[in-house]
Amino acid sequence: MQCFEFEVDEASSKKRLDVFLSENLPEISRSRLKKLIDEDQVTVNEKSRPAGYKVRVKEKIVFKIPPLERLDTASENIPLEIIFEDEHMLAVNKPAGMVVHPAPGHSQGTLVNALLHHCKDLSGIGGVERPGIVHRLDKETSGLVLVAKTEAAHKILAAQFKKREIKKEYRAFVKGNVKKDNGTIDSPVGRHQTQRKKMDTRLGHGRPACTHYEVLQRGKNWTYLKLHPETGRTHQIRVHLASIHHPVIGDKLYGGKNPNSGPLKMERQALHAHHLELNHPISGVLLSLFTDLPFDMESFLQSHK
Repeated sequence: MQCFEFEVDEASSKKRLDVFLSENLPEISRSRLKKLIDEDQVTVNEKSRPAGYKVRVKEKIVFKIPPLERLDTASENIPLEIIFEDEHMLAVNKPAGMVVHPAPGHSQGTLVNALLHHCKDLSGIGGVERPGIVHRLDKETSGLVLVAKTEAAHKILAAQFKKREIKKEYRAFVKGNVKKDNGTIDSPVGRHQTQRKKMDTRLGHGRPACTHYEVLQRGKNWTYLKLHPETGRTHQIRVHLASIHHPVIGDKLYGGKNPNSGPLKMERQALHAHHLELNHPISGVLLSLFTDLPFDMESFLQSHK
C-alpha cells in the first residue's frame, strides 16, 4: 500500500480534488484517480470527499494506493525479440501469427502472455498488474509493438499516438502495378454494414483515415510499398489498399476470393510494421526503432526478382 500526504496551499485553493491530485501525481491517470476517490481511498481532513470537492487552504489530503490486482492471465515463457527496453517501456518485434491480447479462442500464446513472463517489474496499468499495450497489430501482421511498463509511460505514449506524434512506417507487397510512384489515400474507415469482421471506406461513414504510400520496387503483377499511416484505424492500411484495387498479397479478409492466386503467394498478409519514431515518454529523447523484413517477406522478394 502506497500512501501520499499533501497540504493545500493558497495557489491550489478551490481546485477540484481530482484536479489537485492529478497535478500532484501526474503519473496516475485521471480515470484511475477518480476510481480511487470513489473507492474512498482519498480523505480530506480525515473525511471522504467526491472528485468535484473544492479543496481549501491548509486542508490535509491523504491518498492511498492499494496493492496491484493480479491479472487473471497466465505468464508464458515465449521467446521475444526485444528491439528496445528500459525500466519504462519496451519495443517488441511481433511475429506474424501471434495475437496481441488474450481473447476468446486465444487465451494462450499471446504477446501479453509472453510479456507477463518477461517483465518481472511491472508497475501495473489502471491498478492491474499487466503490461501496457499502447497500440495493436493484427494477428497476421508482423513488426514493432510498443509496450509501457509503468502507468506514467502508458499515459504519455497513448497521448502521443492520439496526437499523431509517433511516426509509423510499414512495408507491404500488394497485388498489381501501382501506377503512381507515390500518393495518398484519404478515405474514412468504418465498420462494414453487413460483414462485422470487416471495415470499409464508404463516404459519410466511419472516421477520418489517411495513408501515404511510396513505391519501393515493381515486379510482375505486384508492387513493394512503403506506407506512412497518419491515423491508426482498425485494418486501415489493408482497407485503404484494397479500396484502390491493390490489396495486400495474402490478405484473406480484403484480398478477394483468391488472395493467393497465381504465383503471388504468402501464407499471411504481406504487411510489416518496419519503423517507429517517437520521443521517449519519460526522458523525451528521440527514439528511432527499426526491424528488418521477416523471413517470409524477404524470401518473397528474393524469389520474385
